[in-house]
Amino acid sequence: MKSRFRNIFLVFGIVAVVIMLFTFDVSYEELLNNLKRAGIYLPLVLLLWLVIYAINALSWYIIVRSGGKVSSLTFSKLYKFTVSGFAINYVTPVGLMGGEPYRIMELTPYVGVERATSSVILYVMMHIFSHFCLWLSAVVIYAVFYPVSWEMGIVLGLVTVFCLLLSILFVKGYRHGMAVACVHFGSKKPFLKKLENIDSQIALLHRQKKSTFYSALFLEYLARVVSCMEVWLILNVLTTNVSFVSCVLILAFSSLLANLLFFLPMQLGGREGGFALAVGGLSLSGAYGVYTALITRVRELFWIVIGLALMKIGNKK
Repeated sequence: MKSRFRNIFLVFGIVAVVIMLFTFDVSYEELLNNLKRAGIYLPLVLLLWLVIYAINALSWYIIVRSGGKVSSLTFSKLYKFTVSGFAINYVTPVGLMGGEPYRIMELTPYVGVERATSSVILYVMMHIFSHFCLWLSAVVIYAVFYPVSWEMGIVLGLVTVFCLLLSILFVKGYRHGMAVACVHFGSKKPFLKKLENIDSQIALLHRQKKSTFYSALFLEYLARVVSCMEVWLILNVLTTNVSFVSCVLILAFSSLLANLLFFLPMQLGGREGGFALAVGGLSLSGAYGVYTALITRVRELFWIVIGLALMKIGNKK
């Protein structure tokens, strides 16, 4: 990627972080007290995301390598692009729309624009699909471990239908490609041929390299499950009566609400409300959800800064 484009991403990220710092929902004194209260659990949460990002990077690495080996592209490079890409996504309104162009531009010098685009699109599809898998898992877990009232039964039924319908759409996209369908809305486009090539690469992975397909999807789902450990670590600051199963439900239902508010940078407000509603639905204090969301925000800001800094380190000449 040319330096000027990388600098544009960097400046945008810095401006977004500054705005978020000045619009934090709590006073800095209260924030500092809460961070002190977290104690050893805060660095454990920060380190946990070293592992989660490594799983994400490995999933993407498998997809990229499925198109043929690239000797100059190492896993450490892809790990760097992964962290920086997620950092940009966190600060971009209409989430998952800023980090993807960055990843494509960084990967292009190694594998070419078509292969870079297809691998990023396919990875994003896997990343989103793993959300559906987590939400469906949460429906099953809740039905097994908790009494289901008729109101909650309706909610779980709607979530199930929503996830299944979108899963069918994504499976069709894997089989036939989605890039052309996303832009083919009328007249011919000069770049349509390249998009058809990208679609063919996406469909080829599903038809001929199913092991790669399912390995990447499993790793993304595993990253979701491991991220539930963050909620468990944070809640252990407040209570020891929360099981890991409950933390899976809290993360799943809070992420569902937050993703419905995808147009907000860092899903501001939606994340906090989602955590509060999720823990409330499990007969826990709503304050637990607010505290969990607060520590999660701090973790996100920490990794945003790391991701933005990595954008200027070790770049291909």
